[in-house]
Amino acid sequence: MKLVVFTTKKDSQPRRGVILETAEGVKVAAISGNFNDFGDEQLAAIRDSLSGFDTADLPALEDVTLHNPLPTPGKIICIGLNYLDHVQEVKAKVPDHPIVFSKWSNTLAGPNDTVILDGTSKEVDYEAELAFVIGKTAYNVSEEAALDYVAGYLCANDVSARDIQMADTQWVRGKSLNGYCPLGPYIATKDEIPDPHNLRIQFRLNGKSMQDSNTGQLIFKIPFLLSYLSSGLTLQPGDVVLTGTPPGVGMGRDPQVWMQPGDVGEVEIEGLGILRNPFAAG
Repeated sequence: MKLVVFTTKKDSQPRRGVILETAEGVKVAAISGNFNDFGDEQLAAIRDSLSGFDTADLPALEDVTLHNPLPTPGKIICIGLNYLDHVQEVKAKVPDHPIVFSKWSNTLAGPNDTVILDGTSKEVDYEAELAFVIGKTAYNVSEEAALDYVAGYLCANDVSARDIQMADTQWVRGKSLNGYCPLGPYIATKDEIPDPHNLRIQFRLNGKSMQDSNTGQLIFKIPFLLSYLSSGLTLQPGDVVLTGTPPGVGMGRDPQVWMQPGDVGEVEIEGLGILRNPFAAG
């Protein structure tokens, strides 16, 4: 399933939904449950409910507005330097263990939301990332069982204020300016993505390819990351983990490339759609 949060012209209250391929075209069906209901039973109940829709009465995808499909995560956990080709790009040492940091809830944005460049940072960078969502409470989970705790996958852009990030020496503030974590356009449940470690991942700036790699380049794979993070730290349904970015970021280019007002960034991951965000002056 492709899970979304959406509004319509007639109803401005955000609702959970599922994208459906129907004989009448691509539609969106509203579903019940809170935004962080991702357990196996909840997802099974959603699947069962889909057979009862009269698809002719459902709104078309192009007639709804999609929002961040994960509006209330308890934790936004990020992994740094986790693509081998990116580590080589920045001439860093391959890490011995995951580099973990976080972003705050004020960073959350959705597909087509505008990221505001308010002048706080002069060096705003993009980072296309594969993210995964926790489906059920995970604590001290083994690597072998880890994927049982994943609900699904989605595109993320780990927007980064590099000047702040480097000046602070630790990364949280430079990663956590308002709107610096766009997510979307939907969450694909894990049955839709048989192998999350073999997906093409791209970033385009104003239509120009800047990042183009494959999630097979991940140094620490998703089962290891979930097991590692759940060691002594309880992960809750709806928590999201951003797994790192491939090479081609603006900081690593010569000359360096920073996001400017009027730019449009697009993250595209195979099977997970396109996360598009314009950037504008504040």
